[in-house]
Amino acid sequence: MKRFRFLTSGESHGKCLNAIIEGVPAGIRIKADIINEDLERRQIGYGRGGRMQIEKDKVEIKSGVRFGKTTGAPICLEIKNNDYINWQDVMAVEGYDYPTEEMLQKIEEKSFTKARPGHADYAGAKKYNLQDLRDVLERSSARKTAIEVAVGSVAKQILKAFGITGFSHVIQIGKVKLDFYPKTYTLLKEMAEKSNVRCADELTSDRMCNAIDEAAQEGDTLGGKFEVIFGNLPVGLGSYTHWDMALDGRLAQAVMSIPGVKAVEVGAGVEAASLPGSQMHDEIFIKNKEIYRKTNNAGGIEGGMTNGESIVIRGTMKPIPTMKKSLATVDLKNMQPANAHFERSDVCAVPSCSVVAEARVAIILADEFLSKIGGDNLAEMKAHYES
Repeated sequence: MKRFRFLTSGESHGKCLNAIIEGVPAGIRIKADIINEDLERRQIGYGRGGRMQIEKDKVEIKSGVRFGKTTGAPICLEIKNNDYINWQDVMAVEGYDYPTEEMLQKIEEKSFTKARPGHADYAGAKKYNLQDLRDVLERSSARKTAIEVAVGSVAKQILKAFGITGFSHVIQIGKVKLDFYPKTYTLLKEMAEKSNVRCADELTSDRMCNAIDEAAQEGDTLGGKFEVIFGNLPVGLGSYTHWDMALDGRLAQAVMSIPGVKAVEVGAGVEAASLPGSQMHDEIFIKNKEIYRKTNNAGGIEGGMTNGESIVIRGTMKPIPTMKKSLATVDLKNMQPANAHFERSDVCAVPSCSVVAEARVAIILADEFLSKIGGDNLAEMKAHYES
């Protein structure tokens, strides 16, 4: 039984971000250019900060792919951090036996002990007994999602070999909501990709940008909501037999664990609470011996399994907690009241978060697909799939 598994490593200002992917069958075409396109989609978006002007993320496939196709061996991916050149003294792996005054000053300037509300700083310092909150920030930073997007792009290329595709779009930033939805998923995707906030309506996109500008002027930040949709999935991915095998539970965990995400919905989501059962549940019809539905309030998942409809997952991202309008905190060094540490940050990263969520959903779907279909190579997988 094949499973799509991966591990990542790396820090926000370290040398690089890495991933090792295991379980990808042989013979699947993987293109670095497609991964780089997804990395670029993660970086763009109105409201992003100065870091995006430094980093131009490019992946290097270091193993597991030969002549453009997977070999069945583990795949190694790497993204170099361009900003590391400015941090190499501060983020050095080896300790200094005889540090210079200049080095000590650089390290001191980048160290901090004033925990930022909304971040992992306080709990991380307590858990790992760390004195410098820089050690928490570097790994808890959303920068690590770059390599996750690369892994997700590999997963999407596996799924695409079987006609399974997906996309993401933004439906709310701050108080500005998308009320108009294009009639088809194809049009929805096209319009979202053209928007600098990944919103599929031009007027709403402009209003979202204005809201971001207003927040920036006030030294504040904004959160929002996004939606991920994947279609053409076979019936029966996931399972009802055990709680940890339910697909909606796995997808919810994958999206919920993205830095900043505070809520996840499937299909009708929270609206299900206000709908009577007669309006909530998607009736089943048949035409020419084909099953179909007129609605998709279940979001493509019933009983923890795909039901043949498109999967629809929504995520809610909180406002970024690093902001110029500093919040009250405590300096953990002397346990005195202080203003929170400010690190270069974005005003709004909801568009970027939607791309990360798209990658996370693809990873879970690829894992479930490989588990169900089986096979050590593409030809074997297609034979299993067709049967």
